[in-house]
Amino acid sequence: EIILCTPPDKSGAVNPAILYTAKLCGISKIFKTGGAQAIAAMTLGTESIPQVYKIFGPGNQFVVAAKEYAQQFGVAIDMPAGPSEVLVIADEQAVPEFCAADLLSQAEHGSDSQVIFLTTNLKVFNETIRAVEQQVKDLPRNEMAGKSLENSCFILLNSLEEAVEFSNLYAPEHLILAMDEFEKYIPKIQNAGSVFLGNYSCESAGDYASGTNHTLPTNAYAKNYSGVSLDSFVKKITFQHLSKKGLQNLGKTIKIMAEAEGLLAHKNAVSIRLKR
Repeated sequence: EIILCTPPDKSGAVNPAILYTAKLCGISKIFKTGGAQAIAAMTLGTESIPQVYKIFGPGNQFVVAAKEYAQQFGVAIDMPAGPSEVLVIADEQAVPEFCAADLLSQAEHGSDSQVIFLTTNLKVFNETIRAVEQQVKDLPRNEMAGKSLENSCFILLNSLEEAVEFSNLYAPEHLILAMDEFEKYIPKIQNAGSVFLGNYSCESAGDYASGTNHTLPTNAYAKNYSGVSLDSFVKKITFQHLSKKGLQNLGKTIKIMAEAEGLLAHKNAVSIRLKR
């Protein structure tokens, strides 16, 4: 059973695109609430909103804090997926206008979003900054994007290897390799939520159409969390059945390991059976 919480507009209506998508997914229970209060409702249960086992979905810093707090009440979460972020690594082959557009696509999410631009080429560095300054003027959410840019960084580095090393330390939600020979750097990527390869792999594709889920770990949690996938919705139970012969084959191993751990009752559970 899947329920959906979503904040309504000022008139109390839910966006029709959300309703249509919910219908496609077979979701029939929709509640008009969002933010940390929706997380609290799903965690504890209310008169109208049922208590759930696991909460999915990204949000702002308050939603992330609420999701992390919810775990203290026995509710699982997909991951800490908070204010959006993107890191772009560009070489001399990068298109500055493309890089600027990708940076702004995340900056427009909210004032607490962060974008990072790394390049080894001074010309690309300067042209990307100019393109950002030009493109942000035309955005309806330019005030929000502007505040996000104040918390963001444009960094000129000596080599692409340095840039990848920086990225692995930062562990971005979205990583864009706007470079010619991106294949050679793929094995070096250790920490990232989702990676976009080449000049035409815009982050928006991952959000909407290329097939990956864009609920991804932020705030360096890509070091230990994966993005949402079908596997996130699966809970696994293991079963084992040992015959007498099977226990005889495994018995010695079990006894040695149990004794090494100092758990003699565990060892005895095997020994007593092997005596029969």
